[in-house]
Amino acid sequence: MELPAGWVWARLGDLLREPLRNGHSARSTKEAGGVRTLSLSAVTKDDFSDSNTKITVADPDRVSDLWLEAGDILIQRSNTPELVGTSAIYRGPDGWAIFPDLLIRVRLDLRVDSQYVALFLRSPRARSHFKSRAKGLAGSMPKIDQAAISGLGIPLPPLAEQHRIVEALEGHLSRLDAAVATAQNARKRLVNLRKSVLLDLVPGRVPDSWTATTVEQAGTVELGRARHPDWHHGPEMRPYLRVANVFEDRIDTSDVMEMDFSGIFEKYRLHSGDVLLNEGQSPHLVGRPALYRGTPPNVAFTNSLLRFKTNPNVMPEWALMVFRRHLHARRFMREVRITTNIAHLSSKRLKAIEFPIPPMDVQKELVVRCDEVLSGIDVMDREATRALARAQNLRRAILTRAFTGALVPQDPTDEPAAALLARIQADRAAQPKAKRVRRAPAVPRKPKAPAAPAPAPAPSPTPAPTHAVQQEFDL
Repeated sequence: MELPAGWVWARLGDLLREPLRNGHSARSTKEAGGVRTLSLSAVTKDDFSDSNTKITVADPDRVSDLWLEAGDILIQRSNTPELVGTSAIYRGPDGWAIFPDLLIRVRLDLRVDSQYVALFLRSPRARSHFKSRAKGLAGSMPKIDQAAISGLGIPLPPLAEQHRIVEALEGHLSRLDAAVATAQNARKRLVNLRKSVLLDLVPGRVPDSWTATTVEQAGTVELGRARHPDWHHGPEMRPYLRVANVFEDRIDTSDVMEMDFSGIFEKYRLHSGDVLLNEGQSPHLVGRPALYRGTPPNVAFTNSLLRFKTNPNVMPEWALMVFRRHLHARRFMREVRITTNIAHLSSKRLKAIEFPIPPMDVQKELVVRCDEVLSGIDVMDREATRALARAQNLRRAILTRAFTGALVPQDPTDEPAAALLARIQADRAAQPKAKRVRRAPAVPRKPKAPAAPAPAPAPSPTPAPTHAVQQEFDL
């Protein structure tokens, strides 16, 4: 990428005031004399408050160089593929907390705007750099090391332009964050509204004119076919649905797999009107139901799903409403059993769950009313989802423009970044190399009386930009 005049490429490692530093891990304690330590969530949520800290048994003498200073940047060296390399800038008081081993501290030269670097670490270029260098064994969370962080290339503008970019970005991103918060709150309200509609139309107290029965008496429950490597190939390959395809009132057909159903396909073949429920899921999603309406055609199902076939006196759409009501009321959660972190809803336990059956004409009326109300909610939910997607695209576009020199104009009178980088490198070369000190083993000692805790850092509001910059960005 060609940089604007006055800019220069720099490695993050060339901009440091101190070497990169891994944190320290220690067990939590409620005893006096512990050390306040950040949790990983402090960086994930960008929230450095009491709720994202814990008190650990770390020896204060052995972690004396881990106390945070305002302007320090913390990077997650291990997390999920989506979060590894996520970073946040610490703005709290000096010496308030230390950081754990899963974080790496970046302490920049004071002649570099730390907020500029912190914002760049959230850009698509930096995120792509960390994701491509994350390593991990199968089944473990990916990790990045200090070399991946130190070697990150940063487009460095003159210091004055760094300040202008930060000011413009904070103005744009603060408005974008407010819009995102509004859309997220709208989606939460829609979830609650959807729940209230289902609880109202399928009441917990069964009216006298209805029949109070169980799932077993309202229809039949069947478990799908187990998967096995021997059936990955065979003469009668058929598509099948699994838990990854069944969402609430929606079947996702983008990733339908196949296996051999020689001689038994008809037993597991789905028919229009079958209700599918997740047999194994996270506890709050187990039992998530969807109605099979014939798409995709000629498809079977596996034992990660339960199939419910209604009796003649029960509409499939009414059964779907009942199961959605139980999902939102967390009725299924009372019946699950957890193995290896997965909750399971057995067919036996599902059969015993209550199932109200109103007269057929009432079922039809309630199904129509539910469809009308929930379809309106679904339209609003899709609009909020699209707004969040547009906000994400706009955020990427803004950050990309900022770090390619297209967000604010260049000033030819600014000192070129190359001169600043040369001074930093010269000063670093002139400093004597620090001798590595071998630490002596920790000696158990009597815990010190706890000092009065410093107040949690108050969240600093985003300052209003002093120069209004109004731009439009093409997504």
